[in-house]
Amino acid sequence: MPDLQAEAVRLLTQLIRHRTVNPPGAERALQEELASELAAAGFEVSLVGRTPERPNLVARLRGAADGPVLGLLSHVDTVAAEPADWRHDPWCGDVIDGELWGRGALDMKSQTAAEVAAALDLARSGWRPARGDLVLIAVVDEEVGGADGAVWITEQHPDLVRCDWLINEGAGAVMISGRERFYGVCVAEKGVHRFRITAHGVAAHASNPHLGDNALVRLAPLVERLGAARPQLDPTPAPLRLLAALGLDPSDPAAALAELRERDAALADLVEPALGVTFAPTVIRASEAINVIPARASVDVDCRTPPGMGDATVLARVAQALGPPEQAGYDVEIIERIEGNGSPVDSPLMDAIARWVAEADPGARAVPVVLPAFTDSHTFRAAFPACVAYGFFPMRHTTLEAMWPLIHAADERIDVRDLAFAAHAYRGIIVDLLGS
Repeated sequence: MPDLQAEAVRLLTQLIRHRTVNPPGAERALQEELASELAAAGFEVSLVGRTPERPNLVARLRGAADGPVLGLLSHVDTVAAEPADWRHDPWCGDVIDGELWGRGALDMKSQTAAEVAAALDLARSGWRPARGDLVLIAVVDEEVGGADGAVWITEQHPDLVRCDWLINEGAGAVMISGRERFYGVCVAEKGVHRFRITAHGVAAHASNPHLGDNALVRLAPLVERLGAARPQLDPTPAPLRLLAALGLDPSDPAAALAELRERDAALADLVEPALGVTFAPTVIRASEAINVIPARASVDVDCRTPPGMGDATVLARVAQALGPPEQAGYDVEIIERIEGNGSPVDSPLMDAIARWVAEADPGARAVPVVLPAFTDSHTFRAAFPACVAYGFFPMRHTTLEAMWPLIHAADERIDVRDLAFAAHAYRGIIVDLLGS
């Protein structure tokens, strides 16, 4: 088995030391370095972007015969980091006590590094697909919606990035339940149906508050109820498969979740959002002047919906949490809609991932999961309906519970053994699907 750890560490260090905080992103220098290495290894490389400063990278290794296209997708922009909050420089890229530190170490320059390390190792050895093509796609701008990245390239250069199978971010850190180990494969992503709740009152001078009817006071209990709400579950096939894999009865998801919570509360907290609608009140608006009793007050709620569900489900769950609008005294307005989407749970790509997991960690299993958020996989599924897109970055030494608190947070870092684990995964899956 090739030693990919040193190469993946080298690449991730190089990637982190490029400050590609978005905005502004400024990913060109990073992309040009990757392009140079991939071209030298035999890839056909393109750098294309809406603006010169922010090119997307596409590198293709053609096979000996026609066949399926396997895409390895990642994004190279990151969120911001405040150095004062970190124990080490967020852009150091240093390995400290076996962990590589820096912004992007988990989200998601690590996956870029692992995918590129695996692809370079194969190409440099003389390997070429027996059938089909291998395509590496490193996009910009994911952290603020992908307008310059996945959205732009799938619209403007669809033939460059069209693929049959796609591996991206979204899952893979090991989940431990009892003595069993599971590696999640993200087969679907929730949508967004953000809404605004508005309460009404009567304006007055704040020096005599009883002459008015404070809409903010009317709104407050509604916000509290939304924040505490656990809406009725609306499960889709993937999380039901996960419940079954965990040894729970998927025919009664609520009872299964309760049993899981008794067994492992931390794991239940990560599984529950995939089973239905979630509410997170985040922004309140009321009076614009401190001395005026507000006649209107509103709260904006970040609402995530299971794939395929929309306004009707959201409004029903809001009414269950707050009571019908006409009785509880509020208006509700959907202010943003992005419907969730997914890929089939059963596919040759899932089979290849399952085979690799069984070999790399005997006794462990690959299981389908739904991501509560969404990634660029959403864009690729929408652009190419036949594309099977999964999120998979396997980590054996860092559990899902340990990983999530580091995403977009201070002290982001990755165990270098997990970086190597993922690189080996991609190498194995590539050869499995495209032939040796």
